[in-house]
Amino acid sequence: MIIVDNALNKREKENNPIKVGLIGAGEMAKGMMNQIVKYTPGMVISATYNRTVSKAQAAYEYVGLKEYKLVETTAELEDAIKAGIPAITSNADALCEAEGLDILVEVTGTIEFAARTMLKAMDHGKHILSFNAEIDATLGPILKHKADIAGVKYSVGDGDQPGVTLNLYRFVKSMGFEPLLCGNIKGLQDHYRTPETQKSFAAQWDMTPEMVTSFADGTKISFEQACIANATGMKVATRGMYGHHSKEHIDDLTHLYDVDEMKELGGIVDYVVGPKPGPGVFIYATTDDPWSAKYLKYGKLGDGPLYSFYVPYHLLFFETAISIARMVDFDDIILAPKAGPVVEVVATAKFDLKAGETIDGLGGFKSYGVCENYDTARAERLLPMGLAEGCVLKKDLPQDKEITFDDVEFDPSNIKHALYKEQFELFSK
Repeated sequence: MIIVDNALNKREKENNPIKVGLIGAGEMAKGMMNQIVKYTPGMVISATYNRTVSKAQAAYEYVGLKEYKLVETTAELEDAIKAGIPAITSNADALCEAEGLDILVEVTGTIEFAARTMLKAMDHGKHILSFNAEIDATLGPILKHKADIAGVKYSVGDGDQPGVTLNLYRFVKSMGFEPLLCGNIKGLQDHYRTPETQKSFAAQWDMTPEMVTSFADGTKISFEQACIANATGMKVATRGMYGHHSKEHIDDLTHLYDVDEMKELGGIVDYVVGPKPGPGVFIYATTDDPWSAKYLKYGKLGDGPLYSFYVPYHLLFFETAISIARMVDFDDIILAPKAGPVVEVVATAKFDLKAGETIDGLGGFKSYGVCENYDTARAERLLPMGLAEGCVLKKDLPQDKEITFDDVEFDPSNIKHALYKEQFELFSK
């Protein structure tokens, strides 16, 4: 941030702002607009897509963008961008195709729609910042591969736990320490929460019940930790992760983990429920350097062999503008897969399911997601959670049973299934 703010101030003085296009106008996108319009020099919201135009209009008016233009075609959008007039459209292709945008930020939380949009954007030379852990955990490796071929940047953004964790991971590594655990601090974990149980909480925060359910039932944290695993090469020590419960401080929980086991796995991703400070993220790292160990102890980080580093918050959309500037001005990727998948999120029956039932979306009534190492998931033909929506069950399944490809029928023409097949074949080589 120390370098980024200077770069943005320079852009502001030169009247050369970063021109941002948003795909989606939900609660998180509205927060991004508010942050960029009111508090970020050297950056502007140039265009926003939303299926319901009135929702984008309400967001614009809330953040003070009173003078805007409704457009439908690519040419109309390009004219608005050239004139410096913020635009709104219900045509996502226009944002993907239009000249003049520096970056697109994907904020829909979808997989099928987001995949189509990202591919189209890449074909038209657009950099993509994703606020969508779900698609990155499912299809991130193939999306990163295609971005590289297209000569554009692809990254998951800062502010959500994966980006915050990778910032901390890079910081810890830069001091010469070896990260062995990338962790997430949660306040609640209940696989059997549903949109009905989460309805009132969601209403308090203007979120959808499904979004809030995915936070509570463990699906969201599984996607987030899979993103981190695929970016670092770390694995899970057990299906679903350990998920220890504790009321202690995160600094006092290093004894829960076996250093040798973590080293053998190349590090692990995990989460803990209930400790302080929360919410936040943490890294447990080690060092073989006696000089480093001496001064880590002097700095009150303990005797080792594991040392605790943490960030006691993640700031959602407040940090998105920083991610945009890092990508556009500094060629800095916040988080993206290193190569092929390492950890995958697999679909699991939330309750007893019957043959003929259609699996609903993330944070729904039918399934929740848990992390499993990719090699194991493929050997057992487990169904990725990101592909589960719309699949029809061919057989009855008991509660907490992992769902396999053999248990369902699905439409292979969906882009998510086609991309997953391509990803599997590419990285199987």
